[in-house]
Amino acid sequence: MKRGITGRYEVTVVGGERVDTFVPAPLPPRPALDLMGPLQLALERAHLALGRLDSLSTLLPDTSLFLYAYVRKEAVLSSQIEGTQSSLADLLLFELDEAPGVPLDDVVEVSNYVAALDHGITRLHEQFPLSNRLIREIHGVLLSRGRGSGKDPGEFRRSQNWIGGTRPGKARFVPPPHHLVPDCMASLERFLHEEADGLPLLVRAGLAHVQFETIHPFLDGNGRVRRLLVTFMLCHGGVLREPLLYLSLYFKQHREDYYRLLGEVRTSGDWEAWIAFFLEGARHTAEGAVATA
Repeated sequence: MKRGITGRYEVTVVGGERVDTFVPAPLPPRPALDLMGPLQLALERAHLALGRLDSLSTLLPDTSLFLYAYVRKEAVLSSQIEGTQSSLADLLLFELDEAPGVPLDDVVEVSNYVAALDHGITRLHEQFPLSNRLIREIHGVLLSRGRGSGKDPGEFRRSQNWIGGTRPGKARFVPPPHHLVPDCMASLERFLHEEADGLPLLVRAGLAHVQFETIHPFLDGNGRVRRLLVTFMLCHGGVLREPLLYLSLYFKQHREDYYRLLGEVRTSGDWEAWIAFFLEGARHTAEGAVATA
């Protein structure tokens, strides 16, 4: 469904340059998502695959060992999307004796990802709410050392950022001005816990993923946090008992479609096309995890 632009442009000045920043409208989409027909089938197939994946956590003889390897594989993939060169072997060597075979910053970045995921899951198991406070905590762990440690770990940005290009005026996309980030994130937090709209949790996770990317609330680490957010939402909502679903590889393999669909949500409001892509990724990834367990 083509709803038109899903936000508004606001002019801000960055380094003496006037820039059009994009401020997203609050979720859920208006008009409401059309979840009938092909999307309903895609949702059912994704839920079935997630159910099988969740059952896996009760059938494995040693869930902790499986999670140990699975989580670290995800950490490597997610960090590689951001440009690191660390491998799974590098990470395991680093955890054993801190002697990586790649630049230290690369493997530290991956190790931080594992620590951030562990921190988030532990907090959720302690009944801490999925909230902006927890998101900031996770970000603080993610950027606690190495690259990015000087970019306000655990704090929403207080300056303008942009995506692509050497300056905002030449960027592919410019998120909201920093003074609007707290309000945008407060609105997103309310959406995470909304129940009256009747949206399935998996669809809600897909919508939140796009909204977080559009807000881009941190100076660094936004991509890794938004990918973690999907897993945290599914665990917090009871769809998964263990953090077993990670879409980094799917997004990496379909990078062009991923960014094209994100852009089309903002410019034309085609949320359904994005949700179809997201649900296919969830199904494909869950089935792959079950097959390799």
